[in-house]
Amino acid sequence: MTEREVRVRFAPSPTGPLHIGGVRTALYNFLLARKLGGKMLLRIEDTDQNRFVPGAEEYILEALAWCGIVIDEGVGVGGPHAPYRQSERKPMYKQYADQLIASGHAYYAFDTPDELEAMRARLTAAKVPNPQYNSITRAQMRNSLTLPEDEVKGLLDSGAPYVIRLKVPRKEEVRFQDLIRGWVVVHSSAIDDKVLMKSDGMPTYHLANIVDDHLMEISHVIRGEEWLPSAPLHVLLYRYLGWESTMPQFAHLPLLLKPDGTGKLSKRDGDRLGFPVFPLEWHGTDAETGQPTVSSGYRESGYLPEAFINFLAFLGWNPGTQQEIFSMDELVQAFSIERVSKSPARFDQNKVKWYNEHYLRAKSNAELAPYLIDALAEHGISCDQAKAEQIVGVMKERVSFPKDFWMEARYFFQAPSSYDEQVVAKKWNPQVSEALAAYATALEGAADTSAEGLKMLFNQTAEAQGMKPGQVLQALRVAVTGAGAGPDLFETLAILGTGEVAQRLRAAVATLG
Repeated sequence: MTEREVRVRFAPSPTGPLHIGGVRTALYNFLLARKLGGKMLLRIEDTDQNRFVPGAEEYILEALAWCGIVIDEGVGVGGPHAPYRQSERKPMYKQYADQLIASGHAYYAFDTPDELEAMRARLTAAKVPNPQYNSITRAQMRNSLTLPEDEVKGLLDSGAPYVIRLKVPRKEEVRFQDLIRGWVVVHSSAIDDKVLMKSDGMPTYHLANIVDDHLMEISHVIRGEEWLPSAPLHVLLYRYLGWESTMPQFAHLPLLLKPDGTGKLSKRDGDRLGFPVFPLEWHGTDAETGQPTVSSGYRESGYLPEAFINFLAFLGWNPGTQQEIFSMDELVQAFSIERVSKSPARFDQNKVKWYNEHYLRAKSNAELAPYLIDALAEHGISCDQAKAEQIVGVMKERVSFPKDFWMEARYFFQAPSSYDEQVVAKKWNPQVSEALAAYATALEGAADTSAEGLKMLFNQTAEAQGMKPGQVLQALRVAVTGAGAGPDLFETLAILGTGEVAQRLRAAVATLG
């Protein structure tokens, strides 16, 4: 017997933007597939048409592409198991629901919404915790297990609305091994008779998910912890459909917690707490007011995809070493599902920022220059590649995001209109003013305009004025840039050029006296 091919799937619902918890699920699936030489599938689970949001599917595809998570088969790519949208697979599910009915593992339920509500009210009044339709309550309801056979046939023939429910055994232990959590054992009395086919003919998630995973030959199901309560139900479905021998291995990922650890990181938390929870910006509509809304994204906030992915990988997994910086290829080599923790992972916005700073600084000046050039163009300022490379070279140790280059480096293009008041109050005096005026004159005849040459000339000028260079240095920075701190000062002067620096020094002397 040949070894089974590793096939994993990411199966989001198009109900809105992709939460970073979903991106992490996609990432772990991708890493496992690549590590074991398998394939990564993308399936869109859109059986709940009432929650469908236009643009959500396109968002999912764009987000995965930005993250570098490559889809081998599925929506946007195609493949031998098409179609990969569940709404387009609707005709194939009914036969499996009918198979379950024929084998006695499912049944028709004709209960009206009022009858279901009355049942829940009755159980609540009797102090029954978590009222549900199950192996006990189904005996009092209108279904093909309680109604005469001819009445069931008549209802079906007349087109009466019905759902198909799974017939969960009353006293049975359901066991399966989770790759992260070990053996999971659930008593069937805790499982309700879930609806498999809705009255509109669409399958529910539970049936469609199992059928699709089987037909698409999925070997591993890696998904969020919120699906753990549904897993025993899915095990029963595999068993009753005769597919238990090829049932995929399950792995349920830990929750992502808010930064303070008080609960699950939700879609609402990001904008409230001041950081993105979506990979890309999302333009939506407020459900209550109908007004347009914008939720921030990591891409638009200036995060590099490499930093975002490196950070996400560590939210629940660790390599067992001290290494923290991993390229995608290194993550593939290091990844192991056994090293994913059962414990919830706390979101740390400072850590993702730290990753971004690292990846930004690791880029070459040539790679970073376009960020500055594009930002300058938005402000009507032109700059050639060579000068942009010089500027980002001196600035990149001081920035966290590409957008910071413009904010931090604007004085390379705009002479200061104001000066750091604290530095002026402490460092500026008539003697300093004279020294800077003398340096402006000296600059105009400078032979060596390199950073080292300008520094030597400054030291000589200060000493000729009877001052130590350190007494004048911070005043020089303020006069040229307006700020009290910044990158290497003489590298900055060399980039600005001696004529521009001299002009700014004279303007500062005239303004500050």
